[in-house]
Amino acid sequence: MLDSLITSKTRLRLLIKFFINENNHSHLRGLAEEFGESTNAIRKELNNLTEAGFLIKQAEKNKIEYKVNTLHPYYSNIQNIIRKYIGLDQLVETVLERLGNVSLVVLTGDYAMGKDSGTIMIDIFGENLNIEYLKNLSLKIETIIHKKVEFSIKSGDPDPKGLVLFKKPE
Repeated sequence: MLDSLITSKTRLRLLIKFFINENNHSHLRGLAEEFGESTNAIRKELNNLTEAGFLIKQAEKNKIEYKVNTLHPYYSNIQNIIRKYIGLDQLVETVLERLGNVSLVVLTGDYAMGKDSGTIMIDIFGENLNIEYLKNLSLKIETIIHKKVEFSIKSGDPDPKGLVLFKKPE
């Protein structure tokens, strides 16, 4: 639905890249390679988003790095819209519904890096988790959000590049 509102596929991919995880940053050539598009198309959209204040440009050696402006007044609104577009809100809600004593849900893989690859990877930390429910959950969520979902039960420390979607209050 968001792709009918934001008709530029490049702009939508950039919004996903930067707003899904505030730690994501990149430069023009890296984005062109990642998206498989020309540097001119990427440059145009980066300039538009930078002029609007959504992205920040920083000189990094002899490259310009772009990252999201977390101080922009619409930052949290756009981040929520992007996460809903991907389906992360429904995913977390469904995981917490009947899985058991979940302490942490972490987005890893391509989506944590802002790459809209179609496969969402989720690490789940907790005790006494309902593994049978988790097996059926992937199919249920895939029909809701129209993306492939892979769950992993983990223990220990979460992936430092991952994005924490839920943390149980202590």
